[in-house]
Amino acid sequence: LVLRLNAPLCVLSYMAGVAWFLALAFPPLTQRTYMSENAMGSTMVEEQFAGGERARGFARDFAAHRRKSGALPVAWLERTMRSVGLEVYTQSFARKLPFPDETHERYMVSGTNVYGILRAPRAASTESLVLTVPCGSDSTNSQAVGLLLSLAAHFRGQIYWAKDIIFLVTDHDLLGTEAWLEAYHDVNVTGMQSSPLQGRAGAIQAAVALELSSDVVTSLDVAVEGLNGQLPNLDLLNLFQTFCQKGGLLCTLQGKLQPQDWMSLDGPLQSLQTLLLMVLRQASGRPHGPHGLFLRYRVEALTLRGINSFHQYKYDLVAVGKALEGMFRKLNHLLERLHQSFFFYLLPALSRFVSIGLYMPAIGFLLLVLGLKALELWMQLHDSRMGPQEAGGPLGPSVPLPPIQGVGLLSLVAPLLISQAVGLALYILPVLGQHVATQHFPVAEAEAVVLTLLAIYAAGLALPHNTHRVVSAHVPDRGWMALKLVALIYLALQLGCIALTNFSLGFLLAATMVPAAVLTEPHGPRPLYAALLVLTSPAATLLGSLFLWGELQEAPLSLAEGWQLFLVALAQGVLEHHTYGALLFPLLALGLYPCWLLFWNVLFWK
Repeated sequence: LVLRLNAPLCVLSYMAGVAWFLALAFPPLTQRTYMSENAMGSTMVEEQFAGGERARGFARDFAAHRRKSGALPVAWLERTMRSVGLEVYTQSFARKLPFPDETHERYMVSGTNVYGILRAPRAASTESLVLTVPCGSDSTNSQAVGLLLSLAAHFRGQIYWAKDIIFLVTDHDLLGTEAWLEAYHDVNVTGMQSSPLQGRAGAIQAAVALELSSDVVTSLDVAVEGLNGQLPNLDLLNLFQTFCQKGGLLCTLQGKLQPQDWMSLDGPLQSLQTLLLMVLRQASGRPHGPHGLFLRYRVEALTLRGINSFHQYKYDLVAVGKALEGMFRKLNHLLERLHQSFFFYLLPALSRFVSIGLYMPAIGFLLLVLGLKALELWMQLHDSRMGPQEAGGPLGPSVPLPPIQGVGLLSLVAPLLISQAVGLALYILPVLGQHVATQHFPVAEAEAVVLTLLAIYAAGLALPHNTHRVVSAHVPDRGWMALKLVALIYLALQLGCIALTNFSLGFLLAATMVPAAVLTEPHGPRPLYAALLVLTSPAATLLGSLFLWGELQEAPLSLAEGWQLFLVALAQGVLEHHTYGALLFPLLALGLYPCWLLFWNVLFWK
């Protein structure tokens, strides 16, 4: 039965997985968000922040000192934070990147973080909250710094704080944030060189990162995707949305407004667009804001970005400050870490979510295709070792049969070892060999890394010829079936493990790689199978995701723009792995690319 119905079952299972995923944007699979934490279940706090003019004054002074010094005005920040009553400390850090970051034009990075601590007057320093503002070399974020200082002055005059509040201004964007977090938790996971912190508060319960482009915003966009696809507790996002609604602030997700009409088709289609944007961002594994690095340390965090694009709405810094004040006052009520709501979810809209129990069947159906095909191959291999009587053939006088040669497992060792060796070279050589490449070719270090990546990736296409020089000539005819069986199991295990921690990445890879993996065999239209394999390889999936991102953002990319963005994404993926510990690059290089090479080997098996 499995052999007879295998093909239709595989097609139905794949279509069911894709259809289930697309249905996640439609009720009833998408549910309304709700607050699970009792301590944050009500917004009955009176926001009293009225320091908008003071925040603008701080922002102007910060911008002027920044222009004058050409760097973060550390001395001015120390004086200003002390003037509002904070304990002020600084931290210097330095980091040599593995190769120059051409996007931000930096290689040898050194900077200074400044932070002030507001001690809780009603409790010991056992717990704390963080409000952080990143300052990069290309954007000063002066309005956010002004609002941070004005909020610090306002919070200093209140007596109800039960948690310390840390006001943090970081240099060099995420590099400064990572340096401060590593020093605060007394670890070193990225090779950052930094001075020890002279002042500490309690264990950090939650953090909010703020980025403002002007003193007048039309909406607040929230970023939730963290390092390696990690997400904050859903209650923190619900808290942000609740106070935006209370203050009349327009809030967006992925830069998109919330659907208003869920009864017609327009609402679910708009939520599907937002859902796909979140899936692409989460699958990238990049920290989409400073909050993404806090999540690594079990600190629930969000990044709020002021957007000035919806011109029919206008809000000043007072409205933003009141929303932040309300959030911090509710977080101040927490008796324990946020844990009662979801950590694994998808967001088709700010007011709707899809829980892990509802989206996992989509990847389950796709992995079922690999299981069905592997079962078919195993049964065919099993039948090939049996005589006709054992296989259920008719009884009769036995006819001498030639001995059936079994599948030698040793014949599979060479393809497996060579595939993994190519993957290991793809992971190690680009960064190690950049200086050799720059000495022999007129390219910069970053270009050398990307070109070496592409060269090793393309060299893997010659793998079948190299393999057959190693494999014995006495390989059985069904050796490719055994190799494909191993490759299918290997791919299913990898995709299943990835989907458990980063569903978006696992689903994107499964949706593209599963059809080619099932169809590939050394018989039939080999050029068609080869084209399908190349188009569904991990690199092609990344390139296609960039074009899909442009379409969803309503900014389509030309072929030249898409290719240039693809090269930048390759360099940034390697850089973020060595700088922050992003796992997308090693997953593709050491896991999925060698597995893809096994299917390429099956296709050209002789």
